Amino acid sequence: MFIAQDALSIGCGALVGFTLGLIGGGGSVLAVPLLVYVVGTASPHIAIGTSAVAVATSALTNLVGHARSHTVKWRCAAVFAVVGVLGAALGAALGKMVDGQKLLALFGALMIVVALAMLRRRKDGGDPDVRLAAESARQLLPALVGTALVVGGLSGFFGIGGGFLIVPGLVGATNMPLINAVGSSLVSVSAFGLTTAISYALSGLVDWRIAGFFILGGIAGGIAGIWLSQRLAARKRALSLVFASVVMMVGVYVVIRGVLALV
Repeated sequence: MFIAQDALSIGCGALVGFTLGLIGGGGSVLAVPLLVYVVGTASPHIAIGTSAVAVATSALTNLVGHARSHTVKWRCAAVFAVVGVLGAALGAALGKMVDGQKLLALFGALMIVVALAMLRRRKDGGDPDVRLAAESARQLLPALVGTALVVGGLSGFFGIGGGFLIVPGLVGATNMPLINAVGSSLVSVSAFGLTTAISYALSGLVDWRIAGFFILGGIAGGIAGIWLSQRLAARKRALSLVFASVVMMVGVYVVIRGVLALV
């Protein structure tokens, strides 16, 4: 039993790591349902806590790869992460009060909304030169702070790293290109995931064995994901379509499973 579950944890971790490296998000979007329906964790709340540990660690390893490729806007990323952590802490406390199956259904519905928003065609490819500095702070800071609070709260509530929300949040707040939002989002994914992980770990809602094997798979998958993201970024809509498609498919699946479990 343990050997089969360990192998499934490694395989699922590789898929999650690949997704994080590719689109900077979707780690917990995939990790939570995979842990519940494939690996077979004891409860949705343990799946959420375990995924938070694994995704935060995988995000840190993928961040190193994106940093080497110079796709991270560090100042924007740092502000988003620091402010978002406050929202994540509050969101995590609220999320533990909600029934696990209802949480999954709400989670899936939110994913579908985000995917539809990302499918909308942007008028341009974003501003690759955008950066947070003294002259741009008046314009960028309010949008970054407001978006980070909302995204952080949702991240903690649903027990996710939040990349699938952080990426469009960064794009909307700064108009940076998607490849930069993908790289920059991993700073917040790591911070949000760690905040949620600590909250759930203190409540005894983390399966550390599964988390360890999940992380091992995630490291290997992340290397492949970063490689592919850099190649898709050169194609105008490819990365956006991949991002939205992944989130949409998993969102529909999670909603269906969550609703069936409540019937």
